[in-house]
Amino acid sequence: MLFKQQVLLRQKLFVLGSLAIGSLLYLVARVGSLDRLQPLCPIDGRFGPRSQDEIPLRALQFKRGLLHEFRKGNATKEQIRLHNLVQQLPKAIIIGVRKGGTRALLEMLNLHPAVVKASQEIHFFDNDENYAKGIEWYRKKMPFSYPHQITIEKSPAYFITEEVPERIYKMNSSIKLLIIVREPTTRAISDYTQVLEGKERKNKTYYKFEKLAIDPNTCEVNTKYKAVRTSIYTKHLERWLKYFPIEQFHIVDGDRLITEPLPELQLVEKFLNLPPRISQYNLYFNATRGFYCLRFNIVFNKCLAGSKGRIHPEVDTSVITKLRKFFHPFNQKFYQ
Repeated sequence: MLFKQQVLLRQKLFVLGSLAIGSLLYLVARVGSLDRLQPLCPIDGRFGPRSQDEIPLRALQFKRGLLHEFRKGNATKEQIRLHNLVQQLPKAIIIGVRKGGTRALLEMLNLHPAVVKASQEIHFFDNDENYAKGIEWYRKKMPFSYPHQITIEKSPAYFITEEVPERIYKMNSSIKLLIIVREPTTRAISDYTQVLEGKERKNKTYYKFEKLAIDPNTCEVNTKYKAVRTSIYTKHLERWLKYFPIEQFHIVDGDRLITEPLPELQLVEKFLNLPPRISQYNLYFNATRGFYCLRFNIVFNKCLAGSKGRIHPEVDTSVITKLRKFFHPFNQKFYQ
C-alpha cells in the first residue's frame, strides 16, 4: 500500500515538473517571438548623429499614449512644457480627393512614429469663416507633437475649392501636398452612395445615380453634377500648379491602397523624407470587413469606421461605359 502511494506521488511530481518546464519553455519562446514582432527598431546611429533635443522614433512610439491624453485636453501647461510638446502647423496636407481614401491614408500614415495626425477635418482654407479666424486659430486646432514629428491634416474639399491653393501657399510655399485618387467613375458612384445613405437616414428620397450623372435633355454626361465635376482631376490640379511645382505633390493610388497598401505607404514615406518604419506587420487583412486594418503594436489594433467601404448601388452598365469614355481624355492629361 505504501509502495503504491510512493509510485503515485512520484507520478504526480513528474507531471507537475513537466508542466512547469513546459510553461517555462513557452514563456522563453513567447518573449523571443515578441521581440521579433516589434514593428519598430531603434535608429540610433543609422541616420547620423542626433541633436540633443531630438527624440528617437522608438521613444516617440511609446509616448503616443501621452499625446493621446493631451489631445483629449487632459494636460496642464506645466506638463506640456515638461515634455517639450508643441502644436505645429502641418508640414504636409492631404488635400483630396473626396471618396478617394483620404481617411484611410491619414490613419495608415499615423502608423509611423514620426507622424501625428489632426483627427478632425479642420476646413480652414476652404471655409471663409474659419479662414477669417487667422493662422493662429488653425495652429491651435493641431494636435500636440514633439518638435521633430510631422503634423498632417486632411480636408478633401481643399482640392476642389478655388481659393485654397493661394491660401495654403501664403501659409507655406514649400509644404508637401498629398492627393489620393481612385478610378473616376468608381469615385463618383462612391460619392453618390455617401449622400444617398445620409438621405436614407433622414427618411428622405433621392434620385438614382443615372438620373443625376446623365443630362436627360442631351443624354450626355452632366458636368453640373458635383460628383462628376470632382472626378475631373486635371481641371482642379491645373489650379494648384499655378502656385506649387509638381515636385511638391505626391499622387496616391487609392484603388491600390485598398488591395496593396504597403507599397503605396512606402512611396509616401519616401516623399515625406521619413525613415521607412511602416511594415507588413502593421497591416493585416480583415476578412470580415474585406479591408486592411492597422496594427500599432501587440496590444493596439484599429479598423476604419463601419461607414468606410459602403456597398455601392447597382448602376446601369451603359451609364458606367459612358462615364468612363467621358473621363478618359481627362485621365490621360492628368497622368501627363
